[in-house]
Amino acid sequence: MPKALIILTSHDKLGDTGKPTGFYWEELAAPYWILSDAGYQVELASIAGGKPPADPTSEADDAMSDEVRRFWADEAAMNRLANTERVEDVDVTACDIVYLPGGHGTMWDLPKSETLGQLLAKAWEKGAVVGAVCHGPAGLLAARLSSGDPLVKGRRVAGFTNAEEEAVGLSDAVPFLLEDQLKAQGGRHEGGPDWQSFAIADGKLVTGQNPASSAEVARLMLKAADLPTVP
Repeated sequence: MPKALIILTSHDKLGDTGKPTGFYWEELAAPYWILSDAGYQVELASIAGGKPPADPTSEADDAMSDEVRRFWADEAAMNRLANTERVEDVDVTACDIVYLPGGHGTMWDLPKSETLGQLLAKAWEKGAVVGAVCHGPAGLLAARLSSGDPLVKGRRVAGFTNAEEEAVGLSDAVPFLLEDQLKAQGGRHEGGPDWQSFAIADGKLVTGQNPASSAEVARLMLKAADLPTVP
């Protein structure tokens, strides 16, 4: 059975705003079910392990989807989420796909995790698909390949755009603007209209722009998993 690993943020504070944050439900649930229904064994990990925090805004009615409701109703999935493995304890050697959901929490702990960066580089260099959506690509910033280059250098990449960050009023709350940092590491950043699905695959690197892109990222990851190994 092919294996997919989903790695979530453990950060729960939205900068100095006093507001809670965490992972975004749609960005976890839609890929979880697409991968699971395709026959993948899906495992969950997080930076600190245990139960990761969810962004409460992703539980609002306008953010709900059938996939999120299905996740909430599934005892095995919820138990898996309540007991995620610490990223330090994860063995990525058997993983065919490694995926990073977003949520603003990712902007604080994922880029600072050397362990995550090493895990992603190892997964990439052994030929696994590496995917991320919305703010999830913040985790890609931690990854350096054995050549010393950033994983995103010279590759097409999407993520939450500066325009979308400005639209939600959090440009000054986040520690950096994701679009800017992806470009700073040599990523060939691309974007679509605000809030619309936009996802791209550059070989086995698959990224998406926002919550609406989550399902398309999962579909592209499945397709990319059948490609030859990217050097």
